[in-house]
Amino acid sequence: MSEPIGRPHEFDAPRGESEVTEAETPAATPLAPPAAARTPQANAPLARRKAPPLKSIILGGVVLAALIAGGYALQHYMSVGRFIVSTDDAYTRTDLAIIAPKISGYIDQVAVVDNQHVRAGDLLVQLDPGDYQLAVDAAAQKVQTEDASIARIRTQIEAQKSTIAQAQAQIDSAKAEATRAEAELLRAQKLVIDANATRQRLDQAQADRDKAVAAGASAAAALTGATATLGVLNAQIVEAERARAELATAQARAERDLGFAQIKAPFDGVVGNRVAQPGQYVQPGARLMALAPDGHYYVEANFKETQLERLVPGQKAEVHVDALGGRTFDGEVESIAPASGSDYSLLPPENATGNFTKIIQRFPVRIRVRPEAQPLLRSGMSVVVDVDTRPVDTRPAQKQP
Repeated sequence: MSEPIGRPHEFDAPRGESEVTEAETPAATPLAPPAAARTPQANAPLARRKAPPLKSIILGGVVLAALIAGGYALQHYMSVGRFIVSTDDAYTRTDLAIIAPKISGYIDQVAVVDNQHVRAGDLLVQLDPGDYQLAVDAAAQKVQTEDASIARIRTQIEAQKSTIAQAQAQIDSAKAEATRAEAELLRAQKLVIDANATRQRLDQAQADRDKAVAAGASAAAALTGATATLGVLNAQIVEAERARAELATAQARAERDLGFAQIKAPFDGVVGNRVAQPGQYVQPGARLMALAPDGHYYVEANFKETQLERLVPGQKAEVHVDALGGRTFDGEVESIAPASGSDYSLLPPENATGNFTKIIQRFPVRIRVRPEAQPLLRSGMSVVVDVDTRPVDTRPAQKQP
């Protein structure tokens, strides 16, 4: 059989005689390779031509957002921000009452604990009342004794008035007797002149008349003495009544001291910093505990002196409370302190001696806080205060709640 005509097998033909080189082979028409056979390098230019410019879009968006934010910030600053005066040197305050005894004594009972809410009039501390109860009893007995003295003097006055009346009656009797004796004397004198009576009768009539005059003088002296005694008794009763008033005052004071043995809450509030313990001996003025009133919290904001020019009472403020996650409450500027905080310090600075370094001073400004924030506040909380210094007519109208 004859073999088919064609390209001889590589292993059949010798290399030098039958192998056709690529240079001798006629050039074939180039064909495009299949899509799957294309390399990434070949696809890259085409992808760059067709893909959207993502980086340019992102960059443009960032620039546009920055311009919008900058414009909004500028508009907000021009309309609101430049009018806001702010400070973070601000704290909540309240008018704490330091509970202290007015009298000395041992503590029998402490009726409250720390952080307990009390009402006005609730018992806080009970002191030993024994000595003060005895003082009240002694004062009451002295008043009763003086009342008895006053009653005795009043009885004496009534008796003396009777003595005066008796003396007045004796005077009247003496006058009548003197009138009778004078008439009898005149008759006796006439009878003696007419020789119708003896000299003895005249002498008797004369003696009776002198006796009646002496009795009248004695009655008058008795009336004067009785009247003077009445005056003395009246003075004694005035003195006794004044003494009784002094004893009554002493009794009232003793009762007041006894009342101070019970230390009660002066107002509604929360107890704090309690140091009183049963059995402790306390002196007047010793600190027992503190009482924070309900609903009387305010903010003390320490503004720089360079900020005071724009602050006036009545301006609206916003209070951001750190302890409540920055929660904001509305407030109002109530007052500005008349002196800087350094002037209120224990050792105020003396800038007239030695070297001088200028330091911007701060002035306490009191901010009133709305009632809805009162239950959430505690004294000493750190806050940030923003005061709106815009004129009232330029502020936007606030929505009614």
